[in-house]
Amino acid sequence: MSGQKNVKRYSAAFKQKVVSEIESGRFTISEARRVYGITGIGTIENWVKKLGKSHLLSKIVRIEMIDEKDRIKELEREKQALESALAQTQLKLLTLESLFETAEEYYGLDFSEIKKNVGTKRSPKRSSRPKNKA
Repeated sequence: MSGQKNVKRYSAAFKQKVVSEIESGRFTISEARRVYGITGIGTIENWVKKLGKSHLLSKIVRIEMIDEKDRIKELEREKQALESALAQTQLKLLTLESLFETAEEYYGLDFSEIKKNVGTKRSPKRSSRPKNKA
């Protein structure tokens, strides 16, 4: 019988008494645990959540104007659109890089100069045509 575990059951009245003593400030949770010999670490915390009033204090209440809520939704939609555009751009970039690699292998060309210059700002080119002198 040494392998059996003793399970303690507490009555609703006892639980309510412990919770009200904690809420009134008579005991802290750890003091109540020690005074009443309650060994479960989260037992009293669960009682306070279920039976006590203090669980209402931990909730966050957000009060906002109607246009604030609409603005938040609009910003979330914008963010999602930007993330989608970024993903599309990354896919295009990967596709172009793959295309360059394939063209280099297939045609035996070297696009390293083009790759270096892509995305760099170029000054406007002057016309290389010779001017007609009449």
